[in-house]
Amino acid sequence: MKKFLLSISFALIILMSASSPSMAAKQIKIDGVPLPADVVTEIINNRTFVPLRVISEDLGAKVDWSNSGVTVTKSGTQVVLKLSGDTAVKNSQEVSLDAKPYLKNNQIMVPLRFLSETFGCNVSYKDSIITIATSPLVINGVKVEALQYEYHMTMGGVISQIKGNVYNKNIYDAFIKNMGNKVDAPASYSWVSDIDTIGHYYKLAQYDFMDQNDQSIQRFDTYSLVESFPEEVLSKYPQALLYDDSAKQWYLFKDAASQSVDQIIDTARKNGFLKVISNTVV
Repeated sequence: MKKFLLSISFALIILMSASSPSMAAKQIKIDGVPLPADVVTEIINNRTFVPLRVISEDLGAKVDWSNSGVTVTKSGTQVVLKLSGDTAVKNSQEVSLDAKPYLKNNQIMVPLRFLSETFGCNVSYKDSIITIATSPLVINGVKVEALQYEYHMTMGGVISQIKGNVYNKNIYDAFIKNMGNKVDAPASYSWVSDIDTIGHYYKLAQYDFMDQNDQSIQRFDTYSLVESFPEEVLSKYPQALLYDDSAKQWYLFKDAASQSVDQIIDTARKNGFLKVISNTVV
């Protein structure tokens, strides 16, 4: 009788272990960058789950919430997911899921492979590492390996690199889509904020899209008008300018576009895709 009870207990332990999530999934890399340690991932029945917010940001997808579920959209592909649902709706067609989304600690956990492959990413597994490869940014036929981002402060500057394809593409698109009319170079511009010169432009940041040999393929610089004079004096000066170093050309730019680029960079930093390579700020 004791042997029988021990056998039953052992079987229940095995069953519970098989259906319960592990503490964390194996290491996950997106475009070669590991997910941050504070991103909670889980494995349930050999399926890897990740927080929807993180994976949607890293894959460049937009998330909308409604009573019918959560809608994830990217490049014309739309997926509707429901908590604990065993099906999803992809571009108006129902598809089966072998892993159900669920809620944990106020985060929606979604199956990593399904969402990644749905949005055209390659998913591979080797040496206990799950690797997701998104489509690279290509400029003039050359693949971009990283974006080098530089800004200066009163004393010193910071140079960082972003290696996520989605983040780099979104930043590049923000420059191209918000590039205004061509203008002449301003009479005064530099990394230093000159408050004594009317119409001076302060260089906010420099963005170099780098190839695999760490050579710049394309460079953009953003500038902001130093507003240290009355508005009537500065009214003829545009508030923001963009310099295309590759074409040696100045353009009108939108201050809101600079802010959107900053938001993309902040998200890349939060999700572990930004690495500081030099910091000389005193």
